[in-house]
Amino acid sequence: MTAGWTSSSPPVFFRRPENEPTDLCVPPRLASWNAADHPDQIELAKALGHAADTLAPTLTGTTGPLALRLDVGLPATVGLLTEHDLDNYVYPLAAHLGRAGTPFVSVWCTKQHADTSFIRAELAIPTGSLPTDHTATVRTTASGSSTVYKKQIHDQLADAVQLPEGPLTLQLAYVVGRRRNWLNLWKPTIDALDRLLGRTRPGRDWHPLDGRITELGLHCRMDDSTGNDFLIAIAASSSTATQERTAM
Repeated sequence: MTAGWTSSSPPVFFRRPENEPTDLCVPPRLASWNAADHPDQIELAKALGHAADTLAPTLTGTTGPLALRLDVGLPATVGLLTEHDLDNYVYPLAAHLGRAGTPFVSVWCTKQHADTSFIRAELAIPTGSLPTDHTATVRTTASGSSTVYKKQIHDQLADAVQLPEGPLTLQLAYVVGRRRNWLNLWKPTIDALDRLLGRTRPGRDWHPLDGRITELGLHCRMDDSTGNDFLIAIAASSSTATQERTAM
């Protein structure tokens, strides 16, 4: 998988935004694959529009690479570690903001039992080094929409140790060419991490226990020398859930 790899750019991890958050009056919604006139799609569009309007004052006049953070508050009746996958919350938001002309190089999402959700954005600040919980760096040569892409990641994690039960923090740092939409890599990459996250069922491929990710950080560095290949640094660790509201 390393053949032909010419990129000299290492993956970059960015700090989680810690600037002043803003309450979301319209709760975040999960991604929907229903028809455009389906109630789920209509509610998602409302949530995305509200989030974009809420961020607009922060983004006005801000130049440079940006980091986004969405903190999702969920009812106490919701299974925090078994459903409401974070990538399904933040993907439609990042895609919506990108189409409106605000791409991000770092996207964070958290979830916790709380009455309110929050959003914020600021200039992206590199951490300067790999996280202490850096697990592996993998290279892929296949399309992110293919099973081969997931298998290449899965095979390179043959020595990975499954993380203990409970909440997890996961960060993924990509190096991709500018022609690639790195947002489309999030879900297939996470689907390939069952050796770290565990499987929902032993014989079911590409269905990890990703609901237990309570903090997700996604980062991107552009390097056209990668061509159609991808470099992904993975950092995963057990996490005692989650962020206090005063930190948001």
